[in-house]
Amino acid sequence: MLKLGPYTLPNPYILAPMAGVSERPFRVIAFRLGAALCPTELVSAQGLMRQNQRTLKYLRYDAQVEKPYSLQIFGGEPEAMALAAQVGRDAGAQIIDINMGCPVKKVVRNGAGSGLLCDVPRAAAVVRAIRDATGLPVTCKIRSGWDAQSLNYLQMAESLQEAGCAGLAIHARTRAQGYSGQADWSHIASLKRHFPELPIMGNGDVKTVADAHRMLDATGCDFVMIGRGALGNPWLFRELTGGPPATPEERCELVLEHAQAHAEFFGDPVGAVRSFRRHLAWYAHGLKGAAHFRSEVNQLDSPQAVEDSVRRFFAGADTDPSAPLEEPEVDYRAALG
Repeated sequence: MLKLGPYTLPNPYILAPMAGVSERPFRVIAFRLGAALCPTELVSAQGLMRQNQRTLKYLRYDAQVEKPYSLQIFGGEPEAMALAAQVGRDAGAQIIDINMGCPVKKVVRNGAGSGLLCDVPRAAAVVRAIRDATGLPVTCKIRSGWDAQSLNYLQMAESLQEAGCAGLAIHARTRAQGYSGQADWSHIASLKRHFPELPIMGNGDVKTVADAHRMLDATGCDFVMIGRGALGNPWLFRELTGGPPATPEERCELVLEHAQAHAEFFGDPVGAVRSFRRHLAWYAHGLKGAAHFRSEVNQLDSPQAVEDSVRRFFAGADTDPSAPLEEPEVDYRAALG
């Protein structure tokens, strides 16, 4: 059985927490298409602790679909993280996930994200503080290390397991790599080999069904965490669980559904249109006429105009075999945490 804390998950495929992407609308879509777990994007512990209204909005979730509801928080101080986790628990969180991998400078300079890789005892103290304060299962997401000269993922795993970590995700890149270069899956395999009883979630360079199966086979990890590979293609989770790829009609209807849900979640219609442009670019990636479509929608601010453009493009868009294979550009606001 695939267990994470007290929860049995239906399959080993997890949506990665991505800043600016793993908001409620996209998580709900991924869940409905077969993802077993969809943690939130990284949420500021300081914002939760101080009851910042903008931060509290990130706690919104669909209780009927998001089962279990995993909240990812980031911060560097055990006491603040524990208080933030209590706010999350009271809002419905069933799992608390700790971001120990985000490479962004504004996160790291406060001792959070990848900064915790440089202070293993403090990272373990964060886990203990949250467990003691909430009684919830605590998971963590780390990287292989700060850089190639400090690959301390095994040391991190040992301390976090001793502190009571219920599951560990590893993005098999260093903080110095950011999102460049290639993920070293041997780190995932080593982690599982050294900690066979700890549920391990492998992350990095999974873009296709074949990639996910290869990671499971090559590393022995318990779960595969998929980030950029799911951008514009949440149907990947359906394919991983034996279903078909999206038809043009399905793609069109889901894009429209996502846009409407995003607008309701965001609140401001014009702001929602602008922030949804990146999703439209990802949904269009690899389809004929994608460049023209991106150029068109990037000039639109009206929800109705965007809907009309989406219907014209996606309803009959076919795959473009000449499209480049590389991922669309992803910055830290729409990248793995």
